[in-house]
Amino acid sequence: MSLKENKAGNYILLIISYLLYIQWNACFALVLLWITFVTFIAAKYLGNKDDKYDGWGKTLIWLALIVALLPLGIFKYADWVVGSINELGFFPRIHGLNWAIPLGISFYTFQAVGYMLDVYKRRIKAENNWWDYMLFVAFFPQILAGPISKAEELLPQIKAQRKFDYNKSVEGLKLLLWGMFLKVVFADRLGIYVDMIYSTYEHQSGLSCFVGSILYTFQIYGDFAGYSLMAIGSGKVLGFDLVENFHRPYFAASITEFWRRWHISLTRWLTTHVYISLGGSRCSKTRQYWNILVTFFVSGLWHGANWTFIVWGLIHGVFQIIEKVLGIDPKGRFSNISWVKKLKPARILITFLIVNMAWILFRMPTINDAVAVMTKIVSDGSLNVFKPNNSITLFTVLAIMIVMVKETIEEFYPHKIELFNNTRSVVRWATYITLGCMILLMGVFDSSQFIYVSF
Repeated sequence: MSLKENKAGNYILLIISYLLYIQWNACFALVLLWITFVTFIAAKYLGNKDDKYDGWGKTLIWLALIVALLPLGIFKYADWVVGSINELGFFPRIHGLNWAIPLGISFYTFQAVGYMLDVYKRRIKAENNWWDYMLFVAFFPQILAGPISKAEELLPQIKAQRKFDYNKSVEGLKLLLWGMFLKVVFADRLGIYVDMIYSTYEHQSGLSCFVGSILYTFQIYGDFAGYSLMAIGSGKVLGFDLVENFHRPYFAASITEFWRRWHISLTRWLTTHVYISLGGSRCSKTRQYWNILVTFFVSGLWHGANWTFIVWGLIHGVFQIIEKVLGIDPKGRFSNISWVKKLKPARILITFLIVNMAWILFRMPTINDAVAVMTKIVSDGSLNVFKPNNSITLFTVLAIMIVMVKETIEEFYPHKIELFNNTRSVVRWATYITLGCMILLMGVFDSSQFIYVSF
């Protein structure tokens, strides 16, 4: 593909990206355009300055941050802040805004702001091509729920001369197929049971609530990882390599390792622009622990305008601090006790249970509801468990088994058993056809939205 053809292709991708976004709500495309414009202009000015640390440069970056983050603050957090003030009862009641949240606003805002901060910190040079930058922010496979790309990764690919790559396209289609399975067969199928339990948790046994919490832990992984795989797969078909966003997170042996495997692009963004900016680990232990807590407070706040998300983020931060205080490394081992290596299955199980209990806060509408579910789990000794009809149970168990077997093989026996990449074409095609049929026969096609699209 010539440079001229590449530019034409970029224009087409840009038009498609905006048309797809406009299809949902045309007015909110103006929010996307505003954030793109502010970060582009601010980065252009900051990139041309000789000294980024002078008074005006610092003032400008703070002003640009405020202006760029303002739509996110208004649409996502204003109504929650107003509601929290009303609950205090100290002031005259304020009416909420009750605005819809633009799809993907947290993702494309962080991507654009991350680019601007990278320019300010002199990690990259400012982009001069407005159209390429528009595509960087609005690239349709990732705009709704990530991954959150760095400019140094995606912009060079936008500018490069791309040509059709058969092997990359095949790999992309495989990711699309598996991502679709994770979404409609795995996550949405589990969601049926989860919704039944959590919507009536007051009338469910503790065991049913525990099973529901486990299935939600699987559901949110399948939902979000499924979207990420489809985004990455779509990108590959178009000639782009997007960053990996999940790496079998439920095999993590510590909370620290979990966040190196879960939503990798967000973890990277928070580490670069929050944790390191606060001082990271190059400071006293007390200050480092504070930096971790602030970083995961931001993580919780980023996920949603609710105290449940903030407490969820703080729980993950607190457990990471505990791990550092106890001398536990990211792999979940005590650095000075070698035999702990043999306890990896136990460490994985403990980490999974901590993550699982925290997800209850993520799922429930209020902290009181989450505490009620947790209390029922630990205090209700009933062995009765809610059972849906036979077809739902069968499909649910089958979906779980398929995903668990695939993830276990890839984690502990990589390259031992290959289905998608088997050297025999008959095995590969049998795998593709089987998954396709399972998607059609077992998939839940009720137009259910991806969970993270609302964040």
